Amino acid sequence: MPQVLEQSIQINATATVVERCISDLALMQRWLNPVLRCEPVSESWSTDVGSESRFIIQIPLLKPTLNSVVVERQPGLVVWEFKGFFQGRDRWECQPTEKGTLLLNRFEFDIPNPLVSWGFNTFAASWTKEDMQAQLRRLKRVAENS
Repeated sequence: MPQVLEQSIQINATATVVERCISDLALMQRWLNPVLRCEPVSESWSTDVGSESRFIIQIPLLKPTLNSVVVERQPGLVVWEFKGFFQGRDRWECQPTEKGTLLLNRFEFDIPNPLVSWGFNTFAASWTKEDMQAQLRRLKRVAENS
């Protein structure tokens, strides 16, 4: 059974602005966790279907890496599929509202290695959920100030 972490936040900005915060690498770097670096696999960044990127956790010596590919893309929606120590999907969906945008983030994953799974569930699961909430708050600030 995959694990699922879901978060949402109301943002006082249009869905177009919020989507740009998710699809523009320079804006994304402003709200991602500072220990997480994202880089394109090819020469240029894209969120088109089939585009590949790497998310690298900046832990000295280890630098665990998640390879990802955009598997679904529509206006207001980007879904990355990950392979690495996590396998799963990270879905970002912008839903327009009267006051701006409701941003939904759903991280659905499995950790195939039992030792890594135990370590994650024991030490990192609650931190990951809190970090997802903090990321959404940072993304909200970036979007509302764009």
